[in-house]
Amino acid sequence: MLKLGVNIDHVATVREARYRGLGRGEPDPVAAALDCEAAGAHGITAHLREDRRHIQDRDVHALRKKIKTRLNLEMALSEEIIRIALELKPDIVCLVPERRQEVTTEGGLDVASNLRAVSDTRLRMNERGIEASLFISPEPAQIDAAAKSGAQFIELHTGSFADACAAGEEADGKRELDRLVAGANQAHDLGLKVNAGHGLNYVNLPLLHQVPHLVELNIGHSIVSRAVAVGMRRQWRKCWP
Repeated sequence: MLKLGVNIDHVATVREARYRGLGRGEPDPVAAALDCEAAGAHGITAHLREDRRHIQDRDVHALRKKIKTRLNLEMALSEEIIRIALELKPDIVCLVPERRQEVTTEGGLDVASNLRAVSDTRLRMNERGIEASLFISPEPAQIDAAAKSGAQFIELHTGSFADACAAGEEADGKRELDRLVAGANQAHDLGLKVNAGHGLNYVNLPLLHQVPHLVELNIGHSIVSRAVAVGMRRQWRKCWP
């Protein structure tokens, strides 16, 4: 069965827009994670960025204590964040590229050019009983490098596929879907488990089911956006019957 991991980063984005630096505030990403679990989510994903733009240290520690499913910590190859992960002991970490000027994670991790650093971090995680995943574009060289690193998982970056679908570019969408299919097959043949995520929503998800060997999809922004829209209508009726 294909699993769903819910990324709760942008619940924290809304909170930080009003309560940054106060150590409190709403909405609470941990409460949102528990609601997702109660609704059937198979895991929770949170990205502790170096600039702490949304998820804060207190959030990941609370998530580790409170959730009952699988905690996936997204993180950069930063010694500060690596040490936090080793102490936190999430079920799995996903190594991602990170640039401070980006709005959200753009592109996949360049494993091929950073193989030694990725491999060393993967080993440190595995020695603590933490599985390692690499967020990469569906490029043969990157998938080969991921296998060489010893990672247990890759997460295929579906952003280009999602962008093509959103733009209504059928030919581009088909080409990106074919890349994901080829990448998943290559990874499976190399012994890697395959997750996918970035930009997935109710519209493009049916097409993604053509990609084989998928274990889990990580979806965040579209779920949070939908929750805002649905919740706004319900809250309005409650406030103004």
